[in-house]
Amino acid sequence: MKYFYLVWKSLWRKKVRSILTVLSVLVAFLLYGLLSAFNMAFRGGVDSANASRLVTIDKISLINSIPVSYEQRIRAIPGVEDVTAATWFGGYYQDPKAQFPQYPVIPEDFLAVYPEIILPDDQKEKWMNTRDSAVVGQSLVNNFGWKIGDRIPIHSTIWTNKSGSQVWDFEIVGIFDSEDDSTGITSLMLFHYDYFDEGRAFGQGTVGWYTFTIDDASRAAEISNIVDMQFANSPNETKTSTEAAFTESFMKQFGNISLIVRLVLSAVFFTILLVAGNTMAQSVRERLSELAVLKTLGFENGSVMAIVLAESILVMMFGGLIGLGLAAFVVRGAAKQTAAFLPGLALTSEAVLGGILIMILAGAIAGIFPAIRAMRLTIVEALARS
Repeated sequence: MKYFYLVWKSLWRKKVRSILTVLSVLVAFLLYGLLSAFNMAFRGGVDSANASRLVTIDKISLINSIPVSYEQRIRAIPGVEDVTAATWFGGYYQDPKAQFPQYPVIPEDFLAVYPEIILPDDQKEKWMNTRDSAVVGQSLVNNFGWKIGDRIPIHSTIWTNKSGSQVWDFEIVGIFDSEDDSTGITSLMLFHYDYFDEGRAFGQGTVGWYTFTIDDASRAAEISNIVDMQFANSPNETKTSTEAAFTESFMKQFGNISLIVRLVLSAVFFTILLVAGNTMAQSVRERLSELAVLKTLGFENGSVMAIVLAESILVMMFGGLIGLGLAAFVVRGAAKQTAAFLPGLALTSEAVLGGILIMILAGAIAGIFPAIRAMRLTIVEALARS
């Protein structure tokens, strides 16, 4: 720390070059922060999935429906406890950009499989007894400003009702919350399957998928195989997996987010290493006489090397911390806008710590060769080249 002032002054010896280098690092860590936040949001449901919940879908594609008659056969399998069905409604409220998950379900069954849902008893009773009613998660209420008693039109991009319209009308009778919203469950809208099934123009008697709980999570693979064997060679063969595997496969429909993040960041940081390394190499070349003076004044080779390395790391830290700060600001604003369909969007402390470690490592890598050159430089050689 006693050489910090010297390092700081050396850093700004060429102000324009230093500013451009800092801006490059800033952009790199701004991207790092944003991509890390979105990656965490996409993975939140996978990491928080219940190990005792399994999901059964059509073997070919999640798009294909499966018969409601499968439910009783799944319930009859030893080890299976509660079973519920759901279907992707594919709707939006007012603006096509304002899409969020809506599921037609049987209320009692869904609440049994998802006990983390917190819904007041009076609202639960009203939901079960009102045919065209819906309950919505707290994240949706925060985003759209809904309240109990509101009637809301939801435009489905998939399901036409028997009147020929794709607009379905619901009364909000309950607002639910969850102790842990990392799964994004409070971004759901739930309504009656019977109301949906009788009202739709096609697809009666089918559901999108089944979710069920088992009594022993260690038997997940065994029970999954038993379920799928039940429907082997039928017109609607199935594929059963853990909730985590199902969520991950669903997210991969948007692309392999983790791979995309790694590839983008690798390209960005490789470029930054080249930029910062070139900057430090130029800086050392231009300061040969200054380095010679430092050695003449008694600075040891290790001290000179440390000063050059510290300058490189300081460039990374200065630009990187500003970039992470901007990323946190952007993510905080984006989280409010995406809470309904992408919950859990946040720049985590783990991502920040990882970013700081990357700054230090990248600074050390970018500065190591110029620092070694500065360390090995003799006073006579330096004065001769200056």
